[in-house]
Amino acid sequence: MAQASRPGLTAEQKREMWSRWKAGQSLSEIGRALGKERGSIHRMVASNGGYVPTPRGRSPRVLSLGEREEISRGLAEGLSLRMIARRSARAPSTISREIARHGGRLRYRAIRADERAWQRARRPKRCKLATLKELRELVAAKLALDWSPQQISGWLARTHPGEHALQVSSETIYRSLFVQARGVLRKELMAHLRTRRTMRRSQHASTKGQGRGGIVGAVSIRERPAEAEDRAVPGHWEGDLVAGSANSHIATLVERQTRYLLLVKVPGKDSARVVDALAIQVRTLPQQLWASLTWDRGVELADHRRFSIATDVAVYFCDPRSPWQRGTNENTNGLLRQYFPKWTNLSVYTQADLDVVAARLNARPRKTLEYQTPAAMLAAIVASTP
Repeated sequence: MAQASRPGLTAEQKREMWSRWKAGQSLSEIGRALGKERGSIHRMVASNGGYVPTPRGRSPRVLSLGEREEISRGLAEGLSLRMIARRSARAPSTISREIARHGGRLRYRAIRADERAWQRARRPKRCKLATLKELRELVAAKLALDWSPQQISGWLARTHPGEHALQVSSETIYRSLFVQARGVLRKELMAHLRTRRTMRRSQHASTKGQGRGGIVGAVSIRERPAEAEDRAVPGHWEGDLVAGSANSHIATLVERQTRYLLLVKVPGKDSARVVDALAIQVRTLPQQLWASLTWDRGVELADHRRFSIATDVAVYFCDPRSPWQRGTNENTNGLLRQYFPKWTNLSVYTQADLDVVAARLNARPRKTLEYQTPAAMLAAIVASTP
């Protein structure tokens, strides 16, 4: 299991991370290779919209560190600016501006001047949508109508031929959506994309070999909204089956933000009966508290499409052998062993019995919630929801 460590990735690890992402590896695969949790890799990749950063380089037109060291040596020798320029094969005006910009003859230092120049060169050029308000508003309006970036780009080219200020590529639109640091297009517009993705994926990305088994149409946890990943809003749940003796099981559902627990009696492990039992339990809470459910690769939820149709809850599946992707659920299952030790026959418990156990856990203050209880947090959310 990949373990999180407080220090971030080194420069070499970041290069490896982006290389693996570009090659089409999943976030979980990258995390395992680098010894990091999937969530940590997701945050770093998502912060750049899934786009592999372009390596920085120096233009041949700017002064190099070697040339700056030559300038520093010339000043130490007391040479004139023209003599230094001749030795450096640069224009005297270039040498004059360089020295004036970095402290003058007495205070010029090559390394310090080079570092300052490298930092100033980071100033990014604003993208086309950021500088042209009319174009930006036109693109935003079409996105709100569920047009794809490709449709918008093609329509603009056909409707406004020859007008450069009203032309934009589909890739620029995607970048402006996925890289929110640009501050160009509102994040809410991503919900109008048909794929509902929140970042760019590699063209080499594939689900081949990821062990989806018999789960037809399984949607990977990698497609789960970012708001579920960072627990920003309630309504995103994790689920699993807890096994007992005599082939008995109970289903556990845990809300990611509040850690609120629901226990569900299931008469069997087959998908039809598990889905029926989960659908009934989902209806015991307000609809606004249900946005998504993340499950492991167990075939007990192979009928996930019927569950989504019945409940309007999106279902996402973890990567194979990746229990840490449902860390909240795994931790809660551990707490349940106080009431249901291993090898307990779970079939003897009624739904009322399970509700009592769930109520006890929901009434426990949690350190991760600053010692609030899951029940109190959920009640506050329900009370504040119109």
